[in-house]
Amino acid sequence: MAGRNRDTAPGGWLGVCALLACNVASLAYFIRSFLDHRRRRRTATRPVANADVAIRPHSWEHYFTLAPGAVLNLELGDPTMYEPFWRAVGPRATTVIPGSDTMSYFSDAGAGELCWFLEPEFERAVRRLHRVVGNAAVDDQDGGGYHFVVGNGATQLFQAAMYALSCDADDDAKPVPVVSAAPYYSTNLQLSGHFRWAGDANAFTGENYIELVCSPNNPDGAVREAALSSSGTAKLIHDLVYYWPQYTAITVRAAHDIMLFTLSKITGHAGTRIGWALVRDRDVARKMVYFVDRSTIGVSKDSQLRATKILGVVSDAYELPHAAGAPPRLFGFARRRLAERWRALRAAVAASSGAFSLQEETSGYCNFAKQTVAACPAFAWLRCDKDGVEDCAAFLAGLKIVARGGEQFGGDARCVRINMMDRDQVFDLLVRRIASLKIEQPDYLDAF
Repeated sequence: MAGRNRDTAPGGWLGVCALLACNVASLAYFIRSFLDHRRRRRTATRPVANADVAIRPHSWEHYFTLAPGAVLNLELGDPTMYEPFWRAVGPRATTVIPGSDTMSYFSDAGAGELCWFLEPEFERAVRRLHRVVGNAAVDDQDGGGYHFVVGNGATQLFQAAMYALSCDADDDAKPVPVVSAAPYYSTNLQLSGHFRWAGDANAFTGENYIELVCSPNNPDGAVREAALSSSGTAKLIHDLVYYWPQYTAITVRAAHDIMLFTLSKITGHAGTRIGWALVRDRDVARKMVYFVDRSTIGVSKDSQLRATKILGVVSDAYELPHAAGAPPRLFGFARRRLAERWRALRAAVAASSGAFSLQEETSGYCNFAKQTVAACPAFAWLRCDKDGVEDCAAFLAGLKIVARGGEQFGGDARCVRINMMDRDQVFDLLVRRIASLKIEQPDYLDAF
C-alpha cells in the first residue's frame, strides 16, 4: 500500500469524484439559469394580444433589487414606473438606425426650414398624438397653425422661450423679470443679461415680465391659469408637460401662444432627452430655434427617430382596431398604476395618524376618457404635521427618504415633493415607511 501512487489513493479518488460532482452541478445551474433568463425575456417581449390587458407590476424585478434598508431617492422625477409597459410592448418600439444614417447636421426637411434640425416624421408623430388625445390645438381648424420647435428636453425650451421673449426688449427693461406662482417648479435659469428670476408671481408688481404657467403644476399637481394679467408687455409661457390623461382630465384643447411638452412625461423615456414647443408667432419660434442652435447646434436626430417610433406605438393603440396583436394602451396602464399608488399613499398617510398630509384630491370630466376622472399627479406634495418638525426634507432623510424640500419651490419647508413615478419596489418601501410613523397619543386617551 505504501508504494501505491498518490493519485490512485482512496482520498485522491474521492477528491476527483467531488470535483466532478461540483462541475456537473455548476453546469446544471448554468443551463437552468440560461433557460430561465431566455424564458423571462420571451415573456417580457412577447406582444400583448389584448390592448387592455393588465401588465404585471413586477415584471422587471429580475433586473432590479432593493434592500429593505435602502435609501429611497425620490427627489427627481425619474419615470421608471413605465419600464414594465415598454417591456411588454417589446420589439414594436424598437428603432434600428443604420450606421450610414443621420450623419448630417441637417434634417431631411433641409436647411431652409424654420427648425433646420427637426426631423419631419417626428413632428408628424407629435401632432398626431396631440390630435388623438385632444390636449393641444395643433391644426388650423382648431385655431392653431403652430410652428414646431424641437429641443433637448423641456428645460432647454424654457431657456429658449425666455430668450426669445426678452432678447429684443429695451435696454432699460433688461433683464426682464421671470415669475411663476408658488409653489413653482424651480427652473434653473442660465446666466443671462436678457432675463432674471424674480420669484413668486403673486408677490410681483410691474408690467414688463415673463410668467411661467405650469399646469398641471409641478410640484402640487394643481390646474392653473396665469396668476397675473397679461396686459401691457407681459408674456406667458405655458408648461403643459403633465397635461396628459394619465395625470389629469383633458378638458380643453390648449391654444396658448407658447406651449411646452416633453417625451419623458408622456412615455417615461427621460434618457432620450426630447421636448417640443408649439409656438404661435413665427418670429418667436425663429428666435427659439436660434437659441437651440447656438447652445447645442441642434437636437440629436437619433433621439428624434426613436421618439417617432415610440409615439407612433402610443397613437396606434388608440387609432387601430382593437384586434388581436394590437399594442397595449399607455395611458390606461399609467393611469391605473398611478391611481393604485395614490390610493396606497393616501392610506399610508391616514395610517400615520396625523404625522403627514397630502394635497386634496380633485377630479373633472375628461374629454379623452369620456368620463369623470380623479387627478393622479406625477408628484405628491407631502406636508409633515408632526410637532417640532420644521424641515420635512431633513426629517424624511432620517427615514432614508430623499425628497426635494418645499423651500426650493418657493413654498413651506414643512412640505416636500415626492416622485410618484419610481419603480414599484421603491414606492412600496416608501408607503411602508410613511405608514410606520405615527404621532404618539397621550396615555390618557387609551382609556377611551
